[in-house]
Amino acid sequence: MWTRGYLKDRAKKVLGVSYWKAFLVSIILLLVGANGSGGGSGGSASNSAETLRGLSKEELIIYLIIIFVVVILALIFGLAFRIFLGYPLEVGGRKFFIENAQLEGQTSADLNSLGFAFKKDKYMDVIKAMLYKGVLNFLWYLLFIIPGIVKSYAYMMVPYILAENPNIGYRRALELSEQMTYGHKMDIFVLKLSFIGWYLLGLMCCCIGTVFVVPYENATLAELYLVLKYQAIDKGICSYEEFMAMDIIPPRQGFSEFQ
Repeated sequence: MWTRGYLKDRAKKVLGVSYWKAFLVSIILLLVGANGSGGGSGGSASNSAETLRGLSKEELIIYLIIIFVVVILALIFGLAFRIFLGYPLEVGGRKFFIENAQLEGQTSADLNSLGFAFKKDKYMDVIKAMLYKGVLNFLWYLLFIIPGIVKSYAYMMVPYILAENPNIGYRRALELSEQMTYGHKMDIFVLKLSFIGWYLLGLMCCCIGTVFVVPYENATLAELYLVLKYQAIDKGICSYEEFMAMDIIPPRQGFSEFQ
């Protein structure tokens, strides 16, 4: 069984020679996967209320329709941005961290990995698989919060799998992710929870410090993926061929202790 200490130690070793590249990739991942909305209103609530009171019934209806249309267009634009630009960049970012982990701190991975999923023979397969994952996870959240959270952990390896084999198929990518994370979800939850102390420390540094923790978490999760991948191969859940033999180096020595 893998341990948090093992994954984090390997992540630190890798980041020792590639931190700033990992930082740049992590910032890009944050930007394309951000769920928050920014920006405040241009005026006070009282001024807005006075403006609405000064409108006739017909003008108020038109005003509300315009707001509704603007909101819908903004949502469509945000969704399109996330799907057609965010998804490929997310897969490319995960590929960077996988390659970085496989280099084991000897050197750093190439930033060209970010554009990996935009290639003609990969783009639509990546979009289809990531969209299928997103819709399915959203439906689980509609059912109830807890099942949605559980499934988010079950599907979390999908972008990593696509980073190694973007043509694996959307159903197989989700199936494989579920099999890889089976029996590990609570441990993964605790692993992610273990970064809270670092994020709290970052918040104390004018909140800016939190972004410097993200590469550490991303590097650790890439290490986790590799361990779960090798375990899945060893158990016969999948084969090296499904990952298109894209390992930069052979499975690391000492892996057997985590089987």
